[in-house]
Amino acid sequence: MSVPFPGVAAARLKLGEESGQEVAVQAGDVLVLPAGTGHRRLEASGDFLVVGGYPAGTGDYDMQRPEKATHDASVQRIAQVPLPGADPVTGKQGALRSAWKP
Repeated sequence: MSVPFPGVAAARLKLGEESGQEVAVQAGDVLVLPAGTGHRRLEASGDFLVVGGYPAGTGDYDMQRPEKATHDASVQRIAQVPLPGADPVTGKQGALRSAWKP
């Protein structure tokens, strides 16, 4: 994998399942993925680390797979995920709460 800066942890990700967009990330980048957004690591440097979190009160995460038989029920569960109480990076006054589109 080629990294933009030698010695910097980096990865290439796919967001949005198979037809999704590939993105390159490096140490210090932050992604906030709405509930239901498919995502996976395509490749990464050996020192790449992901730290994840979920809004308080959402309980355990509910992994869904793109299957025709469960699609409608999955969409209903995703719609019930509440707006986070704060931007996970910048707090209650952060951009996430104003940018969130239900």
